[in-house]
Amino acid sequence: MTDMSKAAGSGISPAAAASRDALGPEYRRRGWWRDETFLDDLYRQARERPHKLAVAGRRVSESRTDTLDYAELARLTDRFAGALLDLGVRHGDFVAVQLPNRWEMVPLMFACMRVGAVICPISPICPEEELRHRLGLTGARVCVTLPEWSGTPLARIVSRLKGELPALDHVVVVDGPVPEGALSFRDRFVAVEWEERAGTVLDGPALGADDPFVVLFTSGTTGESKGVLHSQNTVHSAVRGYVDAFGLGDDWVAAVSTPLVHYSGFAQGVLAGVMLGGTVAFQDVRRNEALLDLVERYGATLLYGPPATLADVAASQRVEKRDTSTLRHVVIGSAPVLAQLADEVQETLGARTYSLWGMSENGPVTMTRPSDPEDWAAHSNGRAIDAMQTRIDLQEAGARDGVGRLRVRGASLALGYCRREEAFAAEFGADGWFDTGDLARGDGRGGIRIIGRARDAIVRDGVVAPMTELEAVIGSHPKAVEAALVGLPGTADGDGTSICAVVAVADGAEGPSLEEVRAHLGAAGQDPRFLPDRVELLPALPKTLTGKVRKAELRRRYATPTT
Repeated sequence: MTDMSKAAGSGISPAAAASRDALGPEYRRRGWWRDETFLDDLYRQARERPHKLAVAGRRVSESRTDTLDYAELARLTDRFAGALLDLGVRHGDFVAVQLPNRWEMVPLMFACMRVGAVICPISPICPEEELRHRLGLTGARVCVTLPEWSGTPLARIVSRLKGELPALDHVVVVDGPVPEGALSFRDRFVAVEWEERAGTVLDGPALGADDPFVVLFTSGTTGESKGVLHSQNTVHSAVRGYVDAFGLGDDWVAAVSTPLVHYSGFAQGVLAGVMLGGTVAFQDVRRNEALLDLVERYGATLLYGPPATLADVAASQRVEKRDTSTLRHVVIGSAPVLAQLADEVQETLGARTYSLWGMSENGPVTMTRPSDPEDWAAHSNGRAIDAMQTRIDLQEAGARDGVGRLRVRGASLALGYCRREEAFAAEFGADGWFDTGDLARGDGRGGIRIIGRARDAIVRDGVVAPMTELEAVIGSHPKAVEAALVGLPGTADGDGTSICAVVAVADGAEGPSLEEVRAHLGAAGQDPRFLPDRVELLPALPKTLTGKVRKAELRRRYATPTT
């Protein structure tokens, strides 16, 4: 039995704990949960395939790639674990890691498991106030960061916060100058062979499969972000469902375009790769046109990313053709897949496109499958993995076309929000289903099609506008980069809700006019009642750290009609 004394203080929901106790045996029987951990997976791979490539981390600006095979990854895991123990990190403590997609992130993940610490991945572009919130909420004992990132002096900022946060004992800096009072990552973690020191005790309490092991922060579109607390089993069930849906095995090589501090990079990338004994490749900055270099060099079989990334990749392939013959799956998450993009991916990369829906609270829940019709990703977000269930609760608005609130339950659901038990409990109905906050409709094949966030819904004639699809179509206009729709008070005739399309355009480029946007949507077969009444242009849409558009900010900005 897991000792939950520290876990309870970390914010595990009592409802989640009760559900785990009641359903855990069944989840284990079905193989969704297990007694082994991802750390066990790593050591097994190090024994069975020690010299197989585990990680390839490209440093774009330095024109180099850092690689680790499984033996090296296991050895560095033990070394970094010894360094954490030397810094006083103990079972149940939190360790913050503020890094881009760099190789150091991977052994740090497993080193935290090794010493029983909960890892808290944080984006290097996290603003200071939000960083203070995340470090304070988790009570992180150690923060690993960089000297600077995109001109922001990260190490100095974290060192300054150390004086405000009593729990933060150490700031460790990867590469470059180290501020006074901080520690050098190379000197303390890399240069010392902690795994060879007799005095280093590495046989202590590693994390169990049901212990809290990672905090992944939500977007915070309506306020402070929430720290989603997962166990290795809640993540394993989602990752297992993800790889099984596509029939993935140890020949799996993933090119990951998303940050390792987010669920998709952290779990669907690194942890899935180690569980399977495959390879994961990534790069430290967003350079979409260079992703195909990773595909060609390492023979990637799967490429994951949002629609804009895949559109850039396909365009890059037309300009400079790379060998993509190994690609079998192109998986798109976070937004609808348009038929035009799926066709472009097939034509340029020779791979089929799949659609996926998930969230930080439960990882990938639904996805289209190889057994679906070839074009199904353009019509559906797929059906649920075996470990999860979905339900659409019809509401008065939207009931005419089957749109309702999407709720989920199952083995992949998080333990709770870190030290925010009431907030997590508030998302559950009396019947134990979790409210995702999304609107969806059935796809006719046992799956779902996401319509948009419930709080952003626009309703006309009792029908809910398919927000995510409309935004994707507008964003595909030749003069647009991406788009967001918001409902504003008053329509053109002064009654109801006005639909405003906010369109991001390239620097110095001319954006589409209202007439052009409406014509583009009409040509795509969209319902005339949802054509925008107004278009506003911006150089970039305001977003959260996880890339979600801050629609509340857009509504405030454009609440007053233009004249």
